[in-house]
Amino acid sequence: MQWKTRLTSMLGIRYPIIQGGLAYLAYSELAAAVSNAGGLGQITAMSLSSPNDLRNEIHKVRAKTKRPFGVNFAIGQHGRPFTDMLNVAIEEKVPVISMTGGNPTPVFEQLKGVDVKKLVLVAAKRQAVKAEDLGADAVMVVGQEGGGHIGKEDISTMVLVPQVVDSVSIPVIASGGIGDGRGFMAALSLGAEGIEMGTRFIATKECVHAHQNYKQALIDASENDTSVIKRSLGAPGRVIRNSWTDQILEIEKIDPTYEAIKSYISGDANCAYVHNGHEDGFGWAGQIAGRIKDVPSVEELFDRIIKEAGTVRERWNDTEY
Repeated sequence: MQWKTRLTSMLGIRYPIIQGGLAYLAYSELAAAVSNAGGLGQITAMSLSSPNDLRNEIHKVRAKTKRPFGVNFAIGQHGRPFTDMLNVAIEEKVPVISMTGGNPTPVFEQLKGVDVKKLVLVAAKRQAVKAEDLGADAVMVVGQEGGGHIGKEDISTMVLVPQVVDSVSIPVIASGGIGDGRGFMAALSLGAEGIEMGTRFIATKECVHAHQNYKQALIDASENDTSVIKRSLGAPGRVIRNSWTDQILEIEKIDPTYEAIKSYISGDANCAYVHNGHEDGFGWAGQIAGRIKDVPSVEELFDRIIKEAGTVRERWNDTEY
């Protein structure tokens, strides 16, 4: 069964499935596994300590797969300059660059004349239109169900994706609340030409940098076990709920300033949970956590998604309305 879209043709991948940037988690093991399974794996650049570390991670991916992969730039992360990191990706001729978490204009300026596919994560129709005007090859559209940073307007994936599809001419990739074959088919039915998944890839065997406690929390979670922090800062982000995130929300009610919560939302607090499983920290997660029940290999997850999507397609073909 074929799953060709403009996205698969553009990126040279078998299935229109992209792995999210996943701060502190998306390294060579996961990226290569996703690419080998037929999707597009990605490395997270700005979670690495130096340009040399990024170069080494790119080399590790290429040692594990011959298939296309990308490098994600969370351009708002910690306010760190990204120019030197991006230069490494350019020098290494990485085939795909994705941008999340900030104004992508400086990235596009640095990529002028570079033969690379450019993907931009957006959370609003106006952002998608701007990304296309800047020269994006595709936009990844995240609804409020998603994990990590989401839009300020609380628009669901179901509503936002077709709005963006009708507003741009480039391929649209649906993100937020997708973790299985039914979500994949729902996205295609909305006009998307692929999907991006983040939370679902955390709970895989090849996401080796995620602590078992993090993965278990996703398995144990219901669809109600996430919270949105940082609304008071105008930068809402969805996390798996725990005592630490409850403290953040309480502080935001009393003192809604960056200074009041900066130690709670720091990279160190994120790493404490992600890598060490400490409750004194937080982990990003979308509402799809309520549908995660196991930790398969990436290949097993792809097989499951494609099989389920094929069943949905066959049911549609056999149904009379």
